[in-house]
Amino acid sequence: MNNVFKALADPTRRKILQLLRRGERSAGELAEHFDMSKASVSHHFAVLKDADLIASRREGQHLYYSLNTTAMEDLLAVIWGLLAGTDSDGKEKRS
Repeated sequence: MNNVFKALADPTRRKILQLLRRGERSAGELAEHFDMSKASVSHHFAVLKDADLIASRREGQHLYYSLNTTAMEDLLAVIWGLLAGTDSDGKEKRS
């Protein structure tokens, strides 16, 4: 879970996730939204993949990225648990 919070800490990575909410995008399509080198954008993709927040697939020379909705649902459950004072199983935490 620490990798997830590390990935979400960066505004560029949050923007990538927002762009992917609309569906799968190629690496090039995503990179067009940022004023940085391809290597820098690639690094952000790697951090998001390491956190399991996005998935990728190769089609010929192109990489396509999409949201990993299962990981996003797990993250929301953890956050909801923090807000509600429960653990990930929905059991009330003891102080």
